[in-house]
Amino acid sequence: MATDLTDTVHALDAAAVMRLLPARPRLLALGEPTHGEDTLLDIRNELFRQLVEQEGFRTIAIESDCVRGLVVDDHVTSGTGSLDDVMEHGFSHPDLGLGASAANRELVRWMRAYNEGRPASERLRFAGFDGPLELTAAASPRQTLTALHGYLAGHLDADLLPCAADTLERLLGPDDRWTDPAAMMDPARSVGRTAEAGRLRLLAGELVALFEEYTPHLIAASSRDDFDRARLYGRTAAGLLRYHYWMADTSPARMTRLLGLRSRMMAGNLLAAAERGPVLVHAHNAHLQREQSTMRMWQGPVRWWSAGALVSARLGEAYAFLATALGTLRHRGVDTPPPETAEGLLYDLAVPADPGPCLVDARRLAGVLGGDTRAEPRVSPWFGYAPLDPARLADSDGIVFVKDVRASSG
Repeated sequence: MATDLTDTVHALDAAAVMRLLPARPRLLALGEPTHGEDTLLDIRNELFRQLVEQEGFRTIAIESDCVRGLVVDDHVTSGTGSLDDVMEHGFSHPDLGLGASAANRELVRWMRAYNEGRPASERLRFAGFDGPLELTAAASPRQTLTALHGYLAGHLDADLLPCAADTLERLLGPDDRWTDPAAMMDPARSVGRTAEAGRLRLLAGELVALFEEYTPHLIAASSRDDFDRARLYGRTAAGLLRYHYWMADTSPARMTRLLGLRSRMMAGNLLAAAERGPVLVHAHNAHLQREQSTMRMWQGPVRWWSAGALVSARLGEAYAFLATALGTLRHRGVDTPPPETAEGLLYDLAVPADPGPCLVDARRLAGVLGGDTRAEPRVSPWFGYAPLDPARLADSDGIVFVKDVRASSG
């Protein structure tokens, strides 16, 4: 496939990324087309180091539980807990091996070493930006709802609060009522539309409203970290209760709303992280793209707006998205891409002597492929790898292309 793209294929580094972007981003999103590959996480780690040292980035946000992520943040900022404990308890999605990943462990170790002896204003921060949601279940709202209540009770007069702590405990009941994995496929098993859950949704809304009304007092009465953490608890408690409400729904809109609510929780966490300064975000391409997401499920096609689309609508050019694509993933059965695909074109352009990742101007690539030589969509023989959609190349600001991904040693 003949093109004039050779001069736009460069080695990936922070300087090349910043030159490609129209403006300095507050959120720089690096996508991945598959999970569980330490090669891709190593690339993420190196880019983050460069962004820290050369561009003043101080936060990394990954596709992991935002509440568990507080465990990691405490460790990297103040040394709380051992590295082993942090890797076990600070990451969600065990099916993806986030806590077992050698690359994630190295990221946490490096961040802690970097922060040692530095003032708080210069320390690196870690954030999970996903909700407390696993593939088959959502967490109980107990931890976040009671933590928000406790924060407010510690700083405001008791008569301002909409209820006492024991009222929340009574309404919440046992956690296993909320986390029943059968509820994902059987809405009747969900407690999200019980009278108790309805009352909790109202109380969560009142607690969040009270928090917002007393923002000036709360900022003055507590540390900024404690304030931000309480705000996260409020976002998450309200989001979980709304998510459980739609878990109990039986209409055709159920999965659309659940996917949209997850994206909304992600977007809220990303916008909050961006208030501290520029952030590198790492997640699946599908969570970071600007265009509407689609998925075919047992009930038919589902469409919703991803976290990247929601954040991009708010931030404009202050949101930048780099999609990652792969040439081969041979240990998963993904061999050399056909030459008529976008990945095939990039595979031919990648410098043979340089096995490192390349950075390509996505919009220029889209323009070339939209002319006389439009690319064919690549079909992956393995469900876990999502190829580039040649019709959506211009959705991203750049493409990180990794020619060959080798199996992770772990």
